[in-house]
Amino acid sequence: MSDVHAASWRARQVPAPTEVVDGVWAVPVPLHGSALRSITVFLVETSDGPVLVDAGYDHPSCWASFQRSLASIGHRVDAISTVLLTHNHPDHVGFADRLRAVSGARIVMGGADDFATMHRRRGSFLQQLRTALGLTGAPPDVVDGMYADAVEVAVHHESLRLDVGLTGRTELRFGDVTIHAVPTPGHTYGHTVYFDTRGLVFTGDTMMAEGPTQLAIVSRPEDDPAADLFRSLRRIRDLGAEIACPAHQFPYRDVAARADALAAFHRDEVEALRGLIGDGATAWDLARRTTWKKPWDDLGRGTRRFALVHTLALLRHAANTAR
Repeated sequence: MSDVHAASWRARQVPAPTEVVDGVWAVPVPLHGSALRSITVFLVETSDGPVLVDAGYDHPSCWASFQRSLASIGHRVDAISTVLLTHNHPDHVGFADRLRAVSGARIVMGGADDFATMHRRRGSFLQQLRTALGLTGAPPDVVDGMYADAVEVAVHHESLRLDVGLTGRTELRFGDVTIHAVPTPGHTYGHTVYFDTRGLVFTGDTMMAEGPTQLAIVSRPEDDPAADLFRSLRRIRDLGAEIACPAHQFPYRDVAARADALAAFHRDEVEALRGLIGDGATAWDLARRTTWKKPWDDLGRGTRRFALVHTLALLRHAANTAR
């Protein structure tokens, strides 16, 4: 595993494809118009054909970059046999439908993140967000402004049809390679990581090399994504993986230690929030009093929205665990 990927990420550059271990490639794809800069699609070589983990963003520049990168490592898009999606966010499901049209690849994702299922149970992403913003206690003009901002950037048809919707831990065999799909809700309600029995775990957005995990949107009374995340991090820790391959940033070792450290960070977030909670305190009150990387008023508008929804999730967990 090369340190070039990490160095490029820290230099705010999109790195070239790199081989994580023999037969597993990290293929960064630029994210058009996003501060995240890129998402890493992983290609696993198997005797049944190449398998992808995640599918970038659906923009012509992303698709063109992905095709060039695959050609540079000796692979073709029309040879892809399966696409394993970690979750249903637009920078992950991206060009999955294009791949299926070109190669006939099967599309696999956690059943709770299947768009038809999500719409039936929760509504669209924007409907969930509108509900969550209303639950934060923010003033109506703030809710309206944050929602309007989200509508501008959340351009996503949410129409992808799955070939396989996973309903629990599932063993997937691709000739000489075995990959276990492991449910890991927290970032979304159907988030899934994929454990390659050779010692790698593809962690999607659940566990980056650095920084926190953005918690899922709270829109229903039973939602507690922080509790989901704590359980998911224990699952990942106990897999015995040697290398984590996240969808952003870079691959890293010491997977179990990172899972424990991330869980501790988010538990500290919950405890810090408990110290701020007063009678009738809302997520809106607490988010503005919480310590972020910058003071609240200096955060960008999109970052404030993420912070507010994250605070709502933490507040829900603090309330649930106080009972």
